[in-house]
Amino acid sequence: MSALPSSRTHLDWLEAEAIYVLREVAAECERPALLFSGGKDSAVLLKLAEKAFRPGKLPFPLLHIDTGHNYPEVIAFRDQRAAELGETLIVRSVEDSIARGTVVLRHANSSRNGAQAVTLLEAIAEFGFDACIGGARRDEEKARAKERFVSFRDEFGQWDPKNQRPELWHLFNTHIHPGENLRAFPISNWTELDVWQYILREDIALPPIYYAHEREVVRRNGLLIPNTDLTPPQEGETIERVQVRFRTVGDISCTCPVESSAASPEDIIRETALATLTERGATRMDDQSSEASMEHRKRQGYF
Repeated sequence: MSALPSSRTHLDWLEAEAIYVLREVAAECERPALLFSGGKDSAVLLKLAEKAFRPGKLPFPLLHIDTGHNYPEVIAFRDQRAAELGETLIVRSVEDSIARGTVVLRHANSSRNGAQAVTLLEAIAEFGFDACIGGARRDEEKARAKERFVSFRDEFGQWDPKNQRPELWHLFNTHIHPGENLRAFPISNWTELDVWQYILREDIALPPIYYAHEREVVRRNGLLIPNTDLTPPQEGETIERVQVRFRTVGDISCTCPVESSAASPEDIIRETALATLTERGATRMDDQSSEASMEHRKRQGYF
């Protein structure tokens, strides 16, 4: 007798897998934290955590490492969502690391994106977190594709891509020694398109900059650089007012929008299906310096 065909969609399978990872990490680790920046991937991750643990409270706090150079719309959304859910939000700032002298920038307006690694490791030590759950996906960048669902960090917070633990049959080795910690990536198998399809299906709220809006930009090296105090025009550049949206958000100094009229998840799904550049390739100034730039940051403790 043949088995009945499954009525579950690919989003159902991805959701079930992510919920399984969340529950396993919560069960196996003593003091996990969920990284929540207010961006689209972390908003999806937070929704999955609700599905995994409601009606109870989440078994971990929300943690954001704030560069101090984030888009204000995203920070406002972060605070609003945490308050709506009644969950604990811990914010630690790169600015404080600079004041302590543990982060030293080349100049005042340097990108603080990579410096987040230091502040994250300081937060892990402060609160004794043994696992940080993040919204990274394997299609974001080459280094992401090398990682497991549960990724080991040594006592210096470093990741060694050549020394990763096997995950046969989704069995996770979460054993660590004092000072070591883990990163967990429940949506590792998702793509940008999957994320937007899930946002549409679950009606997940996002910061408004993910949708089409007008913004002053200049064109530089194939990117649209926002006209801000941190990213002013260079000599000879012309400021244009362009309809744009953000595919990913981060430090203002390294995150660019793309030209777009997509004003809804449906519009973005159609646009994403036709995209030929990854979201980081199309929007991130810091990843253009080297193909290994993300891997280098991860070896230093970046999530």
